[in-house]
Amino acid sequence: MDIKTHIYKLKEKLNQHNINYYVYDNPVISDSDYDNLIRELEKLEKDNPEFLTDDSPTQRVGGNPLSEFGNIQHSLPMLSLANAMNEKELEEFDNRIKKLLNNVKDIEYVAEPKLDGLAVELVYKDGKLFCGSTRGDGNIGENITKNLKTIKGIPLSIQGKTIPDLLEIRGEVFINKNDFKKLNQNRKNEDLSLFANSRNCAAGSLRQLDSNITATRPLRIFCYAPGLIRGQTFETQKEFLNQLPKWGFPVNQLIQTGKGVSFLKKYYKFIESQREILNYDIDGVVVKVNSYNNQKLLGTRSKSPRWAIAGKFKGEQATTIVNDIFISVGRTGALTPVAKLKPVKIGGVVVSNATLHNQDEIDRKDIRIGDTVLVQRAGDVIPKIVKVILDNRDIAMKAFQIPNHCPECNSPAEREKHDAALKCPNYLCIAKIKGSIEHYVSKNCLNIDGLGLKIIDLLLNEKIIEDVGDLYNLNLEELSKLERLGEKSAQNIIDAINKSKNTTLGRFVNGLGIRNVGLNASKLLEIHFNGSLKNLMKSTKEELVSINEVGDIMADSIVEYFSNNDNQLLIKKCIESGLLFQKVKKAKHTIITDKTFVFTGTLESMNRNDAKKIIESYGAKSSSSISKNTDYVIVGEGAGSKIKKAEKLGVLILNELEFQDLINKL
Repeated sequence: MDIKTHIYKLKEKLNQHNINYYVYDNPVISDSDYDNLIRELEKLEKDNPEFLTDDSPTQRVGGNPLSEFGNIQHSLPMLSLANAMNEKELEEFDNRIKKLLNNVKDIEYVAEPKLDGLAVELVYKDGKLFCGSTRGDGNIGENITKNLKTIKGIPLSIQGKTIPDLLEIRGEVFINKNDFKKLNQNRKNEDLSLFANSRNCAAGSLRQLDSNITATRPLRIFCYAPGLIRGQTFETQKEFLNQLPKWGFPVNQLIQTGKGVSFLKKYYKFIESQREILNYDIDGVVVKVNSYNNQKLLGTRSKSPRWAIAGKFKGEQATTIVNDIFISVGRTGALTPVAKLKPVKIGGVVVSNATLHNQDEIDRKDIRIGDTVLVQRAGDVIPKIVKVILDNRDIAMKAFQIPNHCPECNSPAEREKHDAALKCPNYLCIAKIKGSIEHYVSKNCLNIDGLGLKIIDLLLNEKIIEDVGDLYNLNLEELSKLERLGEKSAQNIIDAINKSKNTTLGRFVNGLGIRNVGLNASKLLEIHFNGSLKNLMKSTKEELVSINEVGDIMADSIVEYFSNNDNQLLIKKCIESGLLFQKVKKAKHTIITDKTFVFTGTLESMNRNDAKKIIESYGAKSSSSISKNTDYVIVGEGAGSKIKKAEKLGVLILNELEFQDLINKL
């Protein structure tokens, strides 16, 4: 056998052993035998480098460290899932699906355990792994290709007879409980700090700039959904899942299909009963409509698909003691009470704090310092106090009252009408400034990597900065002098700040922290004002409420924010420091460009959000109310009084078929 053939056979054998181990959980050789094969292949490739290929099993080892991750745009959004917190909400989900699909009697579903890991996307071109990324904000993720290549369960090239030209696969990266225990034990033996839980360890491992570190972590993956596929089609989710192992991808063995709400409830109970004995962490089940055609008919909301839901398990609970209650002040000035707990382990995580939200919440649960309380990780993430164990209460314990002044700047606190929280009105309050800067540099805003809370604290304490505008004037000399911050770290921060100057209007508006305006609304404002900050700042309430999803409260907040002189000066400082906004991608110009649509009633062939997205792709706008500025009213089944108003104003009224004809002609 010649060298080239021998290398090919060795690679084929090692790839099959990986599939046996990670896909079918059925290894046929020992770890030492596998290692011997790898070493043999490494030597052959070293002696014959002309036969070394990127998809060789030896290329899973880490490479040279990266200075930073690049970004990857997902072809299709990686949406989050709406939650069902109990069986009743699963039943409501099934009822909604049946109604939207014209009262089909029994819907077929695919159900699977919901892993507590990190979502990723793998992209294969012509059968070879091209790139991989994190979920990110759902539209753009971080390029972690090097790190993903170290995971043995991810094939570097696809096995099988039929291979699509383009194949995008979504999966969840996690660490087994047993592997995590061994990893922490090894770290303990080496006198290294221990990881708090397997999810944080998996997420941190995938975001290592040095893939050599990632290669030492026992990461695994279960694949569960497609992204964009070219060259092959599937009719159902189950058909796609059945194909994945044939290509060499691991799939969870507990996935089942079934019909109707009885299946959903039965599966939910079954997986919940298996939770403690599984060798990986889960926090619920995921349920999807099996038919891809039905998924398409059901469509999506702005953040989640209508055809899927996450059935969350009841959070794990434990009893502990409230050692103290302190007041935290955030960027909005809200005085939030936080319970300082005697540390307790819940679901593998040590919990020492729990938010109490506001005075009404404290009064309702009657929580006092010294109380024994039942604590739960709500949704397995946020700790909360479920109730007080009154039998353990000392009669001398006093009810807790939030102070009527800010603990950070001592300003008198105020409570606005219809607001449950007391707030600090002082715009110079250090806690509010700190929170606003932390928000501004965060991932969904200006995304300035390296500027954590400790460094922000140092910058404020040393009076190097006073607000977010000062970040753009930081220099290497003053940064590198900060405690525990060397020249290399300081340079990385400067580079990240300079990189952030090329941003979008949506990110900047989100970063400003305007009350009642979040990431989604910021993107809507960016599109409506075509990336023009100037036009947004001088907009009126009337113009703002004409934007789909912008109501009176949000419009008032926007107008109030941009009318404030201090806010205007802050924005001017940022812009003069070199902040530039990317151009908004222009929609195709057609006869409906710049026209305003109002949809009323139920559309049969598509959901209303999909219809709005269609017209917005052609530069049109949708509004919730009819006015003299409305150009089209699209009426579906059950349309109400809006028809009469449209007739009165002389607005063009189209039924669903006429609307489809209009769109098809564009």
